[in-house]
Amino acid sequence: MQFFFYFQGNISRQEAVSMIPPVLLDVQPHHKILDMCAAPGSKTKQLIEMLHADMDVPFPEGFVIANDVDNKRCYLLVHQAKRLNSPCVMVVNHDASSIPRLLVENNGAKEVLYYDRILCDVPCSGDGTMRKNIDVWRKWTTLNSLQLHGLQIRIATRGVEQLAEGGRMVYSTCSLNPIEDEAVISSLLEKSEGSLELADISSEIPGLKWMPGITHWRVMTKEGQWFDKWEDVPTSRHTQIRPTMFPCDEEKMKGMNLHRCLRILPHHQNTGGFFVAVLVKKAPMPWNRRQPKLLRRPPTVAVNVPVVNDAVEDATETTDEPAVGRDNAENEDGSAKSSSNPETDSTNKDNVCGPPPSKKMKLFGFKEDPFVFLSEDDPIFPSIVKFYGLSSSFPKTNLLTRTQEGKKKQLYVVSKQLRNVLLNNSEKMKVINTGVKVLCRNNDGQQYSCAYRLAQEGIYTLYPFISLRIVTVCVEDIKVLLTQENPFLSKFSSKTQKQTKDLDMGSIVLKFEPDPQKPETLQCPIVLVGWRGKTSIRSFVPKNERLHYLRMMGVEIFKEKKETTRNTNTESEATLDRTEVEDMECITEGESLPKNKDSDANDITDHEEGSATDEENLASLKKV
Repeated sequence: MQFFFYFQGNISRQEAVSMIPPVLLDVQPHHKILDMCAAPGSKTKQLIEMLHADMDVPFPEGFVIANDVDNKRCYLLVHQAKRLNSPCVMVVNHDASSIPRLLVENNGAKEVLYYDRILCDVPCSGDGTMRKNIDVWRKWTTLNSLQLHGLQIRIATRGVEQLAEGGRMVYSTCSLNPIEDEAVISSLLEKSEGSLELADISSEIPGLKWMPGITHWRVMTKEGQWFDKWEDVPTSRHTQIRPTMFPCDEEKMKGMNLHRCLRILPHHQNTGGFFVAVLVKKAPMPWNRRQPKLLRRPPTVAVNVPVVNDAVEDATETTDEPAVGRDNAENEDGSAKSSSNPETDSTNKDNVCGPPPSKKMKLFGFKEDPFVFLSEDDPIFPSIVKFYGLSSSFPKTNLLTRTQEGKKKQLYVVSKQLRNVLLNNSEKMKVINTGVKVLCRNNDGQQYSCAYRLAQEGIYTLYPFISLRIVTVCVEDIKVLLTQENPFLSKFSSKTQKQTKDLDMGSIVLKFEPDPQKPETLQCPIVLVGWRGKTSIRSFVPKNERLHYLRMMGVEIFKEKKETTRNTNTESEATLDRTEVEDMECITEGESLPKNKDSDANDITDHEEGSATDEENLASLKKV
């Protein structure tokens, strides 16, 4: 049963110490968040939950951009994030050490997007996981940390460059090697020239046992040779060992306050080993302050010219070389940008966010469909607004589809802030997935007053804006809906029958409100998507979510299926083991839904590699 709760997103298993970095980010619902190395997505899910701290707000002001360099792992990341059904999440596929700087539109002008919170959980040697990962014992060498050190510094540097002033970045590894931990932080602090400082977080997680960061360490080669300082390293080793791997001089180390870093040792709380450092940005990075005066001037023309603050960087931002003018700036790959007509550009890119052109950026993995935003006067809206009583406050222009031509089969919604990011950066980044599905086109839409039905995964986002076709149900009604395939109206309570009597055929909202006067009953509000047929009502609820709701109401679905199987499938009992029968019945539970059930050719699970279907997961559980 735990598997079903996990698949639905109600339970997520994670190493306890791995949950510390998101907690120390101190996320608020209005924060713009970047997760630089996000896959497989457990920490990303924590960030999403923090963003939606107020469940009554369907569109928080903030958002999460989750990035990973591995294309296949990005789809695993999407698979995890989709369980929380948030319109404020975007998954992108980039090398974190060179993740592009994004632009957003603000009051008609474009400006650089800086993040309020950045999670920098970098790739590491993983020696802190040796209690659960046998590969660490077999494959670990000191060369692992020496090879990763440079990448870790580049990722952390790129992170602080995109951090807003006053923002917070958490750097973390599951390694206890100082070359991957304190050496990276001290190098970053040294070249920041006071722009960064380590936050004192000793009181932010009361009860946590930890050791302070160290200030003295040595560097060892694969052959076991030790070096105390850079000057001792022979020239032949300079490609393997770098100056940033060693501690700075004693005076500088005192000012860095490395004791504020957290070293969590396995024996402290019976966990894995972990390292965490929280950096706060006090001022722009020094190489950003050295921009030529040309870039400091306010724009004189064009709405489409970015408004540049004192920290705008182009592709040469980490050097002290003079930057070129904006019209002749370089692309991320170093090629010169050609000047274009702003009017033509705004016309072509107003609502369509396609994948980046191949000439500007090498793409790997699956080719993603474009993101096409709907205009406010799109002809599909009148029938939807009339049928569901959709409020005028619903952000219609935030709806998008993944189909540029033909009928719009699935409609997704994103927050206003993510729409802004998508429209202004489609040529800079590879977006894997974003938004939550809220409406699906009926196969036989012409027969009904509205061609689109509601989608269960997006109902909690859309429900606050719906005023019609809402049916209030009781617990017994929900049990009938979730345990029977196509129950007749006569099986529901008289109150429900009265509400649905005059409703046209089509999608409906089934709402359960708990009664505080009856504390022994279910006290959790439930909103389900249903379908009003000629003589029946059925629910459009995925199988795992059905089991979750039934368990909440105290219905032991496995016991019920066991009795049904024993009484009706005598032939099966003669040939199959009883446990196998129960498992098969559980698999078929809820599969006999209408033809147009929640499925989408563009959904990530349709072409995802590395993620199993429900049946495959159940089969693996049986083997265990």
